[in-house]
Amino acid sequence: MAALEGTLFASGLPVEALMEKAALALSRRILALRAPDGGGWIPAQGVVVLVGPGHNGGDGLVVARELHLAGIPVQLWSPFERRKPLTEQHWKHAHWLGIPMLKDPPPADEPTTLWIDALFGNGQARAASQEIEAVLEARNRTTGRLVAVDVPTGLCSDTGALLGRTAARADLTLCIGLWKQGLVQDRALAWVGRLERVELQLPRALLETLPSDQPLGLGGASEDANSAPRPSFDPAASKYERGRLLVVAGSSRYRGAANLALAGATASGCGSLRACVPPEVAAALWMVHPHVVLEEQPLGSSSFERLDAVLVGPGLGPGPLPQDPGSDRSIPEPWWQPFQRFPGLLVLDADGLNRITPTWLSQRQGPTWITPHHAEFRRLFPDLAERPPLEAAGEAARLTGVDVLLKGAHTVVAAADGRRWQVLRASGQAVRAGLGDVLAGYAAGLGCQGWASGRPDAALLATAALDHALAGCHCASGESPAGATPLGIAAALAASAMRTR
Repeated sequence: MAALEGTLFASGLPVEALMEKAALALSRRILALRAPDGGGWIPAQGVVVLVGPGHNGGDGLVVARELHLAGIPVQLWSPFERRKPLTEQHWKHAHWLGIPMLKDPPPADEPTTLWIDALFGNGQARAASQEIEAVLEARNRTTGRLVAVDVPTGLCSDTGALLGRTAARADLTLCIGLWKQGLVQDRALAWVGRLERVELQLPRALLETLPSDQPLGLGGASEDANSAPRPSFDPAASKYERGRLLVVAGSSRYRGAANLALAGATASGCGSLRACVPPEVAAALWMVHPHVVLEEQPLGSSSFERLDAVLVGPGLGPGPLPQDPGSDRSIPEPWWQPFQRFPGLLVLDADGLNRITPTWLSQRQGPTWITPHHAEFRRLFPDLAERPPLEAAGEAARLTGVDVLLKGAHTVVAAADGRRWQVLRASGQAVRAGLGDVLAGYAAGLGCQGWASGRPDAALLATAALDHALAGCHCASGESPAGATPLGIAAALAASAMRTR
């Protein structure tokens, strides 16, 4: 965003014009927090704006001006002797308007005022002063609300990490222009609160200058799910032409995992679904998934004929461990070797991932998707595990030549060709065992259809991550009668799949 702003200013756009445009959009959003009856987020006691020395502080001063002119009591606090020239001009105008300016920090224990954090914003690189941290820490202990302008003070806008001891704990963060990568990292969840983007209507020509490996946010706009890439077929296509998927899953200990993966695959809409599951799962499978055709164990070479995709892993249980990370020796299970040569899409999840090495992945002869959570990723790529998720997943995809879905509160998808996506929306209420099995099945089903209709591009894996996250949010909000259970989310995925076709 900073680079795009530099390009705009170099083109002749005055800095003042962009600040006014951004700050007026912020003002409209903050004014909307006021309820018609005088309630809402803006109490009768009004607003305190924390003003920084840079242009984030200037944005805050324009917001203060607009709230003041709308009849809302406003106070300003700026613990800086010097401010950038444009911000100083707005400070001077606020003084002329008669907006009170506090010499001492505002009382943090007064939850009857709304605080607006306009101290630093985008590009923070160091901790705030001890005085500012103390004020924020005191405010965080109260029930008073806080709205952050662009980025909460104390957070790195690139990584979401704390820059010092603490940060402003926002109830709402209004992100200006492009999404800031740090705000959607798991470590930032406790500080960002509800995240909204303030549209700047940047020129399309400017956005087209972004590099091809620029990470893209998923779910930030209401139309994202409808515009996501999806397989398309001739209306007369048969079930076998709409994707043929085999799911290898389940064990005596994890019987439900196979059912959940098959529920996800069914929700995707793939035409033909087969399963290789243990006898104790197979015996009752027809009652839950009567459309699924069973394959006998162990798998033979004929099991892979006329398939578009295979999903391996959910609930398989512990198996023989792979050799050391640098070894090219594969697992001694007799049915594993055909996966190496399978020309269709191979999706590896859970205990399927625990049976392979990065070397095995790099030697795969067909397209491959892997869907690890952080512990599985750490076992496969110990040298990458401590990096930020977007960077870690991207490097793992580059090293192995496979597409990576790294699960988390904000799931990351990285393609082997450098493209990357991150889910922006998630619900903590939907976090529970079994959701990964549903996601693996749903992703494999979408990829299977992608293979049948052309090629399973990694963008379909990103679509699966987006659909899964939105279904979780939908169910957690109480809009689904089945609730935020794995089967409830599978049902929501099936319903959304029908709507988006």
